Amino acid sequence: MRTRRSPRWLVGTLALSLAFMVAPAGVAHAAEPVPIPQTSGLPNKGTGTLSAADRDFVIKVRLAGLWEVPAGNMAVEKSNNAAIKKIGQSIAAQHVALDSLDRTAAKRLGISLPNQPNGDQQLWLNEMRTAATPEQFDQIFIDRLRAAHGKIFPAIATIRATTRNDTVRALAQQTNQFVATHMTLLESSGIVDYAALPTAPAPAAAGQGPVPIDNQMLVAATNGDSIPGLSNTVILLVLAAALVVGVVTTMRIFRAR
Repeated sequence: MRTRRSPRWLVGTLALSLAFMVAPAGVAHAAEPVPIPQTSGLPNKGTGTLSAADRDFVIKVRLAGLWEVPAGNMAVEKSNNAAIKKIGQSIAAQHVALDSLDRTAAKRLGISLPNQPNGDQQLWLNEMRTAATPEQFDQIFIDRLRAAHGKIFPAIATIRATTRNDTVRALAQQTNQFVATHMTLLESSGIVDYAALPTAPAPAAAGQGPVPIDNQMLVAATNGDSIPGLSNTVILLVLAAALVVGVVTTMRIFRAR
């Protein structure tokens, strides 16, 4: 026996369909709730000197979201690969969350943020839009995002290690975890062109081991400072005393003969 649908059901269905049709293109497609990386109790009050590098970092976090959110949305729409769709969905949703953290930090620090991707990012997005096939799109999407994350990853570490500003430090802590997650997601696709990625520079002091010897270490060793509690004066006195004892002992031996 067929169940007759009520007019209310039909109106509700049409309203839901319309909601999906008019959803803004600049937001991420629905995904699981995004876990926000914790800052382990780090202070976040905007205190501490704000350097030019700090300001540049906050701006670059915003720029990353301005192109990676639409790129992730395109992956959902253009790819035929379920894994690539999932990667794009996750990265877009996580960048929406990171962008919210970044805009909060920028407001606290008085930093003006851009509202459009930069020239390079717009070119990458255009490459994805004009990809001839879904497979070509997948390769461009994965390689462009993996290369971009690889460049920003060490820069985040430098800011995290050196900034004097507590808000920038907390933001760098969270951004670092997001970017590491994104690199893992992109590499899980199995199509990253690793040969196209830049290689790490050679060590500045090759052959000296994992802990390079600098001038301060050499000075400390020369001054005897590497031996706690001893100075050059004490060492010389001990050597002189030993020499005197040796001379006296030798003379006594000769006299006894």
